[in-house]
Amino acid sequence: MKILALESSAKACSVCFTEDEFLIAESFENSGLTHSVTLLPMAQTLLSRCGVALQDVDVIAVAAGPGSFTGLRIGVSAAKGLGWALDKPCAKVSTLEAMAWNAAAVPGLLCPAMDARRSQVYNALFTSDGERLTRLTPDRAIGLEELAAELKKQEQVPLVFGDGGELCRDYLTGRGLKARLAPENLRHQHPWGVARAALDLARRGAL
Repeated sequence: MKILALESSAKACSVCFTEDEFLIAESFENSGLTHSVTLLPMAQTLLSRCGVALQDVDVIAVAAGPGSFTGLRIGVSAAKGLGWALDKPCAKVSTLEAMAWNAAAVPGLLCPAMDARRSQVYNALFTSDGERLTRLTPDRAIGLEELAAELKKQEQVPLVFGDGGELCRDYLTGRGLKARLAPENLRHQHPWGVARAALDLARRGAL
């Protein structure tokens, strides 16, 4: 299955083209330009360099939140517009689940966290066996104190990542709990996770 994935939920903007689980091409930009200027040209250039026409794509996938309101609006509007024009399904996936897929090669408890200000994060918990994810909680806005109490009950040390990853790590370790901070390359949103989450939806017949 060929998937074009759009990620515009944060400051950076990125797109990728995949076939099943395989990443064929990715473009990432954090230049400060608005997503409305960069997103669709990035997608068109990427597909052109792959020798793929938009009509050859099977699914348009997009990170649908949580995240920046403006960025999400641009990404979802672009995906819906492409899907409608091409008569292709549009897969709107959780930003947090997409982030977890990017870290799914690391077995254990995964804790993506996006800073929601006021000592809160947007978060969901997942476990990974090194290949597949199991969701433990819904996406939610949760206070750091409440998240710490929840993680204290878990037997595994969480891997924290996202722009709230350092915030969570510092809060947890400051209260005597263990936490692993993901390396920089796994810490933020990337479009392969969006594509992988969409592929999971497609395989479950949920598009």
